[in-house]
Formats: sequence, C-alpha cells, structure tokens
Amino acid sequence: MKKVAFYTLGCKLNYSETSTIGRIFQERGFEKVEFTDTPDIYVINTCSVTDNADKKCRKIVKEAQKYAPNAFITIVGCYAQLKPKEISEIPGVDAVLGAAEKFQLVDILETFEKKDKAEVYASPISEANTFHNSYSFGDRTRTFLKVQDGCDYSCSFCTIPLARGNSRSDSIANVVKSAHEIAASGVKEIVLTGVNTGDFGLQNGNRVESFYELVQELDKVQDIERFRISSIEPNLLKDEIIAYVSQSQRFMPHFHVPLQSGSNKILKLMRRRYQRELYADRVAKIKALMPHCCIGVDVIVGFPGETEEDFLETYNFINGLDVSYLHVFPYSERENTLAPEMPGKVSIKERNRRADMLRILSEKKKRHFYEQNIGREFTVLFEDDVKDGVMEGWTENYVRVAAKYDPVLVNETKHVRLTAIGANGLMEAEETYQEILKH
Repeated sequence: MKKVAFYTLGCKLNYSETSTIGRIFQERGFEKVEFTDTPDIYVINTCSVTDNADKKCRKIVKEAQKYAPNAFITIVGCYAQLKPKEISEIPGVDAVLGAAEKFQLVDILETFEKKDKAEVYASPISEANTFHNSYSFGDRTRTFLKVQDGCDYSCSFCTIPLARGNSRSDSIANVVKSAHEIAASGVKEIVLTGVNTGDFGLQNGNRVESFYELVQELDKVQDIERFRISSIEPNLLKDEIIAYVSQSQRFMPHFHVPLQSGSNKILKLMRRRYQRELYADRVAKIKALMPHCCIGVDVIVGFPGETEEDFLETYNFINGLDVSYLHVFPYSERENTLAPEMPGKVSIKERNRRADMLRILSEKKKRHFYEQNIGREFTVLFEDDVKDGVMEGWTENYVRVAAKYDPVLVNETKHVRLTAIGANGLMEAEETYQEILKH
C-alpha cells in the first residue's frame, strides 16, 4: 500500500478540495499519512493570491525532499494552473496538474513512477467547466463545504478567474446531501466556501438557483448545529440574506465581507462592483438586525494610484465602521492582470507601512468587539487544538474563547458567559448551567 501525504496552501476552498482528493486516494487503496511520515507520494495544493504563496510552494517541495527524497511530488491548485511550466522546472517536482485535471490525478498518473522530466497536465482554463463536489473531512472540528467555484468578475488585481475558470455551482440538492453526510460523521459546524460564494446558482452557464435559496434549505438540516458563510461580496449580500440569518438558529451571526478599499476612486480602478456607500449600508443593515454580529473585512493597500490621501480615506472609513477585524493584504503584482500596467506604483516599503497601520487598527477593532461581548452569554464549540493545557473554541459570533483542556469538551458546544479578555487576547469565560437546570 503506497503512502500519500498532502499539504495545502491558501484558502478554505483549497482545504476542502485537498481533503476530497485525499478521499479519492484512500478509496483507491492508498494510505493517507502525515507530511513527515516518509510518504511515497506528496500532493501539494497551491495558491496564487500573493507572491508569498508562490515562494511557499518552492519551500514545501524542498521540505518534502528532506523527509522523503525519493517521493513522487505532485503540484495542483491555482499556481499550477497559472504557471505549469515554471513549476515543472522546480527541482524535485514530478507532475503538475491544472484545474481541469486535479480531481483525476490518480487516473492520470496511475503508477506514480518518476520520469526524467516532470509531467505537465494543464488544459486551458476554459476546460475547467465542471463542478467537483468537495468538503474537508477529519481534518478539524469544522468542515469547509465547497458550494461554488470560479468567478465571472474581472477585478483588475486578481488572477482567480484565470486559475479557476468561470462561475459554476453545485445544486442545492447536492449541497444538502453533503451536509447530511458531514453531519453523520459527527461534525457540528459547516463553513460554506467558494471563490464567489454569493454568486451560487449558476449551472452550465445558466442561473437556476440562488444563494438565498441555498441558505433557506440548509437551515432545515437539523443535524448540523452551525453554518457559517465564509466570504460574500457586498453587492451579493442581499437584504433578504441578512434578514434570514438574523432569525436563523443555524446560520451564525458572522459575515466576512471583502471591502478592498474605502476610496471610491480606488474601487473603480480595482473594477469592484460597488462603492463604499453600499458597503457602509451593508454593515449598518447587519448591525441593525444583529448588534453583536461579527463582521470581518478584506483590505488591499498600496494599489497602483493609491495616494496617501486615498489610503487615509480608507483608514478613516474603516475606523468609522462597526466591524470586528480586518484581513490586510499589501498589493502584489500578478501577471496577466490590468493593475501592474496602471500608473502611480506604490513602493513595497510604503505598502508594508500602510498594511501595518491597518493591522494595528484591526487589533483595536477586535478588542473593542470583544469588550462589547463581555458579560453576554453564548455557546462555544470547542476544538481539538490544545496548547499548554488550554483548549479554544468559537462563540456563535466568532469570539475566540480559551478554557482549561477537558477532553470531554472537544467538538462539544457549551453554554458560557464571557468574563474578560485574557493576556493572550482570547476571551475567558465561565460555564453557565442554564441548559442543565432546564432538564
């Protein structure tokens, strides 16, 4: 029995796909092992969102060679679709598979015998037009369930449409079926993922269903306690979705909504499909219905043409928003996008300075959000990551809670009252006995 190990770079969507590819291997008689367990085969699932992710791919290949010098190394994922030839020339790489091929890699590679030159199987992205059902399994307490893939948007900084193809979705019936399968394994929380999740509903180029309809149907899956929406574009986060989540018992009061810039001038250069006024309206709508809802924000700084004045406009806009945390990205040039050709290039040093300013703001926002929740009662789903005798979990509204390790609590929800922010920045809590007293 050949042993196979996996490594995933990038987003939650990649994690769901790696896990699914892992199950395909196991169904064919391979043994899934840890990265360091001298596997016969490595599968590295790559990302292309930042330059850093490209460099990480090379590093992981080198690490794999340390643990298993004779292993067959396969590269899949977004970077593999965009730069197959470049990756094939990395010392140690044996095969590169593009977006249309990655789910067929066991059939394509069959024997996994090393050749003199790396094999490349990467069709044009137009051929990546089918939807492959994927979800993570057995990797962590929560499961990432892929409901949508690809993107029809053409943001001037982004290569994802080139790496993943056009927008396409699973059917609601299939997603619900997957949710039941996941529930049967004992998982309590599902995170819905996609490239452009809110664009759910396109099948074979035709819009046949909607994300709102998907949310309504998943809310009926009684054996899953929690659903989260991983990320949703502000222009696709409709009033009815916000209103439905606000009264749902299963969809958590937590939205991650990409902003990218708080300057309308920069949003236009980025070719985003909204202006900052719409974003502010979405935040206000969420908070009006769910005052303690967690709202995460993606921001890119140092985009071409972004002056200090533009950046400060973004900073002040976010500072004035009732949001909970930021994911901050210094702009990085990507080949075959419009942005690198735009005037007004911002130096790397300046991009990093602006990113640091926003990360400090993020910490302030997060602490303020946590402080607002002190004294309130929530349920916490505890995870199996244990460090120094401490276990952690998340409230419904995405507050990270630390508690003394208790093996009975892993993958269990516990009713608690949040008491204080600890020295580590995590929330401390005390158990409440309301649930016990009811019985």
